[in-house]
Amino acid sequence: MGFADLHIHTIYSYDGTASVPAVLTQARKLGLDVIAITDHDEIAGSLKALSLAPRYGVDVIPGIEITTSEGDLLALNVTEKLERDLPLIETVLRVGELGGFCIAPHPMAYGIGMKSLSAYSILRALRNMDVADILIGIETYNATTIDRMSNRYAHILAEHLDMAQIGNSDAHIVEAIGLAVTEFPGSTGSELVKAIHKQKTMIHKKKEWNAVRILGSWAARYLGSTFARRAVAAQ
Repeated sequence: MGFADLHIHTIYSYDGTASVPAVLTQARKLGLDVIAITDHDEIAGSLKALSLAPRYGVDVIPGIEITTSEGDLLALNVTEKLERDLPLIETVLRVGELGGFCIAPHPMAYGIGMKSLSAYSILRALRNMDVADILIGIETYNATTIDRMSNRYAHILAEHLDMAQIGNSDAHIVEAIGLAVTEFPGSTGSELVKAIHKQKTMIHKKKEWNAVRILGSWAARYLGSTFARRAVAAQ
């Protein structure tokens, strides 16, 4: 069985704190088989990870967390930056044109900086059969969301829709990587994608961090990574 964390942020994201090599090093240390770097509306960090991945023995699925007009969306297996603030359906179809697939991250979650899809938006989008072939998973456990009830609601929604359930860290600091992972048959990115399509995934999670630890550790790392973040933004 393989383990994947498909929702990780780096200094290429406005709120990320970890370098790409640091993320890959931590993933290898934890024994993760597959990761996806999904910075907010930015693909550069993910593409860098894709190029460096062979050195670390970790499979990387290129991705991005897109801001749609209805909430955040994980686009995976894409190598192009996508336009933000478009409607959900239009965004999903664009991801499909690029050969990718989508996961709804932290749906129905509320809190500081959260831009989550509502159940209504997801249900409405899935009425489009083309969308249903591309939006194939729901993040039913997000390890670092403050709104813990949203994980329960996401699980209920995924069960109702008979969609693949995904566990991710949504790590904004390197120490949070792997707090939740998705288990799947196999060990490669292609095998993971097949498992998601066939709904053959399971969620594994570590001990939950409380809100103070989540926010406090991020704030400290955020201040410490200011210059690194500015440097990549200037490139």
